[in-house]
Amino acid sequence: MTQKEAVLNNSEKFQNAEQLWFWFLYSKSVQHGFVRNFGRATRRPCELLDVETLITKLYLSGRLNDEQLAVMKKFGDRRRAPHQHIWHENRAADLWRRAMETLNTAFTQQGWIE
Repeated sequence: MTQKEAVLNNSEKFQNAEQLWFWFLYSKSVQHGFVRNFGRATRRPCELLDVETLITKLYLSGRLNDEQLAVMKKFGDRRRAPHQHIWHENRAADLWRRAMETLNTAFTQQGWIE
């Protein structure tokens, strides 16, 4: 068993790309690789640098664009997704949805989400 497989097997995977993205931004803000959950630390299957590197690769390959990254950052900092039924968030919601689909595929391939 490789070290990567051991980490994946001994960690709690994320439920979806949004959850992983929110964890990433929150963790970056406190510069800590663990998220406190009712008094116990939850070990995650990836490090902050892993997520940052993958997002950079997706951007450089053209799978994520500037608008999507801006929406991901703006609403990630708010710790919520944009809502399609709020008229001034409609375009952001579409950009968010497409970005999360891209991240979901990439994160699933890495084994970081279920």
